[in-house]
Amino acid sequence: MFWTQRVVVGDAERALIYRNRRFDRVLGPGVHRVYGWRARVEVLLYGIAKPEYAGNDTDALVAALGARLDEHFALADIGVDQVGLVMKNGKLEDLLAPGSRKLYWKGLVPIEVVATTLSAGLELRSDIAQRLRQIGLLDRVALAVTVPNESAGLLYVDGKLVRTLDAGSYAYWNFQKNVAVELVELRVQSVEVSGQELLTRDKVSLRVNLAASMRVTDAVATRSKVAKVNDYLYRELQYGLRKAVSAKTLDELLGDKASLDADIYGYVRDQLDGLGVEVLGVGVKDVILPGEMKEILNGVVQAEKTAQANVIRRREEANATRSLLNTAKLIEDSPTLMRLKELEALEKVTEKIDKLTVFGGLDGVLKQLVSLKSGG
Repeated sequence: MFWTQRVVVGDAERALIYRNRRFDRVLGPGVHRVYGWRARVEVLLYGIAKPEYAGNDTDALVAALGARLDEHFALADIGVDQVGLVMKNGKLEDLLAPGSRKLYWKGLVPIEVVATTLSAGLELRSDIAQRLRQIGLLDRVALAVTVPNESAGLLYVDGKLVRTLDAGSYAYWNFQKNVAVELVELRVQSVEVSGQELLTRDKVSLRVNLAASMRVTDAVATRSKVAKVNDYLYRELQYGLRKAVSAKTLDELLGDKASLDADIYGYVRDQLDGLGVEVLGVGVKDVILPGEMKEILNGVVQAEKTAQANVIRRREEANATRSLLNTAKLIEDSPTLMRLKELEALEKVTEKIDKLTVFGGLDGVLKQLVSLKSGG
């Protein structure tokens, strides 16, 4: 008859019947005849391959179906302090924010909604975090952070420090609370202080480059007591360098830079005591003098070296003279030694001349006049 409407519902479909704009019933798969005599009938078909109910009358359906709701729908009613984990075919496929209310069609895909209470803890289980990352939801609903080796993570919830995180991966729900993680480097770090214009105790202007190494030993103390520890250390190195240089003359600085390093190190170590930072070492890299001061020092060094050379030369001359005097005394006391010296001198002379005639002086050796001729 003309007031009868034929409705065909497929296996992956469901139909909602409305009479006079009020919900009437749900139609499952099959061919149905819907009578509309003296009533305005509206048929809405829904595909349930995606089980989320797409209508905007969820609350009205829940109220109208009452006890029959479980025959067709799974209701996810998430509390304000809960998060809903939507499981499809036993796998996590979606996540519902606190306070959500949503319907899922039954009959095609097994649906289970697991409510997790946020008050039990903000940290996600690693398997849940991994699955949310796979389906692209993790960054939308949680704070995910990886703490590298040789680092520490400070977890803040609503601005309050909650705990310290060791190296590893973590994820925390960020619903209703402001969750933040600050990473603190625990490895050795270097700090450079370059081009510092300073005056020594004797009013000599110079520039100094300084280097220091440090590491954080207590991340909580460092972050709670100092806003930026590297900037703080840089300033204290400047103060320590200025104080140490102003207490020494130029000669003292150039003569013993190790004591300058020790003075700066002691000052900085005291200033950082209790801040969770250990200063491992401080060293002056360069002491740069003005051009005119370099010329003066070069002149001083040259004069010192010249004076040292003169002292050495005089010392050697005195040693040589003393040696000759000792030799002369030995020869004076020993005629045989005298004769040997004469022979040595004669040998050296004959090597350089062709003919030599000797009279008298060697009579003890040659007996009489000796005539030497090269080549016989």
